[in-house]
Amino acid sequence: MTQIPEVTHFFDEQSNTFSYVVKDPHSNACAIVDSVLDIDYPAGRLSYKGADEIIAFVRNNDLKVEWIIETHVHADHLSAAPYIKGKVGGLIGIGENINIVQDTFGKVFNEGTEFQRDGSQFDRLFSDGDSYQIGSLIGHAMHTPGHTPACMTHVIGNSAFVGDTIFMPDSGSARADFPGGDARTLFRSIHRLLSLPEDVVLYMCHDYAPNGRELRHVSTVGEQRRENVHVADAITEEQYVKMREARDATLAMPKLIIPSIQVNMKAGHLPEPESNGQRYLKVPINGL
Repeated sequence: MTQIPEVTHFFDEQSNTFSYVVKDPHSNACAIVDSVLDIDYPAGRLSYKGADEIIAFVRNNDLKVEWIIETHVHADHLSAAPYIKGKVGGLIGIGENINIVQDTFGKVFNEGTEFQRDGSQFDRLFSDGDSYQIGSLIGHAMHTPGHTPACMTHVIGNSAFVGDTIFMPDSGSARADFPGGDARTLFRSIHRLLSLPEDVVLYMCHDYAPNGRELRHVSTVGEQRRENVHVADAITEEQYVKMREARDATLAMPKLIIPSIQVNMKAGHLPEPESNGQRYLKVPINGL
């Protein structure tokens, strides 16, 4: 019998990011996927409105948070994982290849030897094929690299939380030009994802509402295989790689990549305070 989680979505307008609370229908156990910490980057100010909405939902529904899942190290928003963990509990998990991301960006940001590059800032490192439980729900981690080396899709019952592996059919797929990204790898990861049954529900991490349509956060494997403008069944790997690499060459860096990577590669933890008690984020000049 297919398990069907109860899924509630939350949307962050600044980064066009969907976060999810994924609940076991037979208990009060839940997981939180891809939470967002609000930042006014020019002002250097953090706020917690989006995270507090999720926390209020958890408390109002008497839920027990078992997991706080990051599908990957996001480059367009800061994670609220440690803030949420401090309020309602849960284990923070990410793909085991976080160590590759940490090694790459540890050098970019000149992190000292005290910065561990082994993923130890997270409570759980998922390997491809790992399973875990959310109450009676069974979750499975599927390694889907290409956008980043550590990207994981989480298949929970009849649903898959895809991170930046794929977008809505009219938006296609994510960029593959970040350090460690690769268009060919991403194509193969997407097709691994799309080998799931056609009725599997895919929950997007982002939507940009192209051509003025309404926001959407849900698709299916079948819809993607028929209609995705980048990776539908009729599109070959060579066609995709040529398109993706040409398109990526025209894209500007995400506006929040500098603060996001510094914080998210440390499981959402902010830099330690300096001698004056103030925390600082670095901006590497010509470093990315």
